Amino acid sequence: MASPARRLTDIAIRNLRPKATRYEFPDPGARGLYIAVFPSGRKSFCVRYRFVGQPRKLTLQAGISLAAARKLAADALHEVTQGRDPGETKKAQKAKAILARADTVQSVCENFLQREGKKLRTLRQQQRALARLVYPFLGDRLVSEVRRSEVNKMLDRIEDTSGQRSAELALQYLRRIFGWYAVQSDDFRSPIVKGMSRYKPNEHRRDRILNDREIQLLWQATEAGDAFSALIRFLLLTGARRAEAGGMTWAEISGNSWLLPAHRHKTKVDFLRPLSKAALAVLSDAPHVGDSPFVFSSSGRRPVHFGLGKQEFDKRCAIADWRLHDLRRSARTLLSRAGVSADTAERCLGHALPVIRGTYDKHSYFREMEVAFEALATQIHRIVSPPAGDVVTPLRKEVRVTS
Repeated sequence: MASPARRLTDIAIRNLRPKATRYEFPDPGARGLYIAVFPSGRKSFCVRYRFVGQPRKLTLQAGISLAAARKLAADALHEVTQGRDPGETKKAQKAKAILARADTVQSVCENFLQREGKKLRTLRQQQRALARLVYPFLGDRLVSEVRRSEVNKMLDRIEDTSGQRSAELALQYLRRIFGWYAVQSDDFRSPIVKGMSRYKPNEHRRDRILNDREIQLLWQATEAGDAFSALIRFLLLTGARRAEAGGMTWAEISGNSWLLPAHRHKTKVDFLRPLSKAALAVLSDAPHVGDSPFVFSSSGRRPVHFGLGKQEFDKRCAIADWRLHDLRRSARTLLSRAGVSADTAERCLGHALPVIRGTYDKHSYFREMEVAFEALATQIHRIVSPPAGDVVTPLRKEVRVTS
């Protein structure tokens, strides 16, 4: 150790020059306090003391002033006189801080997504929603200290800025994560209870389907041949959910069928969907981007973007108030119109059967779905390219002439 050659001050500390090896400079103004100078030029305070006859060293936090270091040194030496080792106290505080960080809302959410992510069909959507809606408000709060009033305030803010649906999504995600964490914890109780919902699906349920004229306009607008247009045609021909079809890869296509893997299917089971000749033609004509694994992609790196794609599509398609999910509803209606039985039509959409029937009826219905999808394609073809005999001329009102 270097011997004190001058009074230690903040200026004197700044003027201490590094040497080839680390050295310590004692502070004459505080017993046991030293300033350590490293070859890199970095400086830090430490306290040297003896505990139970053994020499010990306590490194103080970086970036503090000389006055703060002297106070901490005095506190540390006082602990020694009380029979406590300040070094062990610091270790315990550090461990507690690490544990606290591991139990923040954000860390619990991230741990849940890491462990359960493979089971989640909407993993990326949840990651984005939590980062955008939840973490800025509750992310650094200890999960054990989150109160119901805080959750409600967060939901109020989300509803005011992003709408009821976003608030409801945030609530659903947190409800599931807090429920998962409650199973892991000995004493955690979720602050989320019934009655906190911000969005009632029954009040917002859509029954919109596209009529024949709108289907004609839609089909004409998809003649552009881009990836999003191909996706629209495919959705109408298959009745598939937009996320399931939008994320489809070439590896999922084999012959005339599409195997939707369980992790991307809403019902969490593999679903083998036969494809009509018209649907296969859409896949054949869809633009391919290099060796992209995705069937419907503009960049080749990721699936086509629904929001941006629809914005561009709506500029050339004069259909009011429609959504991509309306195509699924329209396809189901056209299946009934083609005479397809309700059982087969529901299977075409990938809907789960009621529990009892699903338990006992293990028939695949693949052949029945093949016929159904060809019937659906025929219905769509008759709408977009009606035969001349299907054109109906409105009758004129009869006018009687009296003499």
